Amino acid sequence: MINYIKLSYQIKRKLSIFSKKISKNISRPKFKFIFQMIYGFLESNSTLLSNIARALKEDILLKKTIERLSINLSSFDETEQLVKNYIDTIQPFINDNTIFCIDGSEITKRNSKVLEDMGTVRDGSTGETNVNGYNILEVAALTDKYKMPISAYSKVYSNACEDFKSENTETLKALDFIRTYFGNVGIKALDRGYDDNKFYKYFTKNEEQFVIRAKRNRDVIHNGKVINILNLANKYKGRYVTIIKNKAGKARKCKFSYIPISLPAIPDEKLTLVIIRGFGKIPMMLITNLNPTDKRLSLAILKVYLRRWRIEEYFRFKKQQFDFENIRVRSLNSIRTMNLLLSITIGFIALLSQRKKESVLVSLILKISKRIYDIPEFNYYALADGIYTILQKTKTGIKKFIKPRFKKKGSQQLTIADACI
Repeated sequence: MINYIKLSYQIKRKLSIFSKKISKNISRPKFKFIFQMIYGFLESNSTLLSNIARALKEDILLKKTIERLSINLSSFDETEQLVKNYIDTIQPFINDNTIFCIDGSEITKRNSKVLEDMGTVRDGSTGETNVNGYNILEVAALTDKYKMPISAYSKVYSNACEDFKSENTETLKALDFIRTYFGNVGIKALDRGYDDNKFYKYFTKNEEQFVIRAKRNRDVIHNGKVINILNLANKYKGRYVTIIKNKAGKARKCKFSYIPISLPAIPDEKLTLVIIRGFGKIPMMLITNLNPTDKRLSLAILKVYLRRWRIEEYFRFKKQQFDFENIRVRSLNSIRTMNLLLSITIGFIALLSQRKKESVLVSLILKISKRIYDIPEFNYYALADGIYTILQKTKTGIKKFIKPRFKKKGSQQLTIADACI
């Protein structure tokens, strides 16, 4: 028989310890707010303040709790310290084998008209352009042990803001952030949307390793001549053969080759073109500054890019599990704070995932999630569902885990009963 009271206590205690770590050098009222938001996300699986407030189970009017959370969201000004503490927490999972996946997403708000600095976005699910909403730029680090994504950078921005310059500028800011906090460790993996000379020059200048999927209209230099990358790729049918599993788990036979190239924008920089066949009629073309000398390293480059799909799964999890696009706060600072706290909450789930074979608590959470089939490799959904099921059975919130800094002293005045003794 599962003891839900004991399990809920253990989860709350882990959340309390995690919240204290990421709230170091942050004022106590803000720590209380951060802890309550993270717990509220997990207990309600929602970003609606009304649901988060209900999850806290406070002995005051629900309206008062919602108002307090709303005020804290809009006035939160300790983002820099919070981010620093969070980076310190995930730092042990980052090393030279880490793959940093850089990609963008969006929050669509088709029917909203009063949100602050709301711009227009391209809806990735429908392909429709000029939809009301906000852009999100995310950098997820794939852990070396299980290759699971942990958010290393997340920012909501709008093309309607006065200080907005371009999406490429926002991406360069994210890359600067990663280099500042993590150095030049790991490999940066980017999709076709980032096949731009700005990024090749950036990585070359800062001596960072990268893998970028190239567009078919890109020109490259091969054997001293400028040639279209697709025309060059079509000359190679695949020297090596391997079996790769796609994101659906199906095995595919792939052939790949690698070719030394350079780019017209940086002709002195030696790069490698990796050509992969087996994912469609048009070969997949990857440009990297890694220099493969044998089949094993070529295969490593191939796997680096194919693991990028996990950031797409990360975005899907963030939106579906917590109904992120249904966010209903108005100020841009509130939206950014909500996004940051939700990313940190998913970071907590990621840290639990890293102990799936070591922790009895994590094993029980996965068991309680009651999957029809085996737990998939991307187990964030199962962990979130298991935590939700456990916390839903508790009748108390986290008030006991937020201890007052000073204990109230009893009154020193004698009562009539005391005086008569």
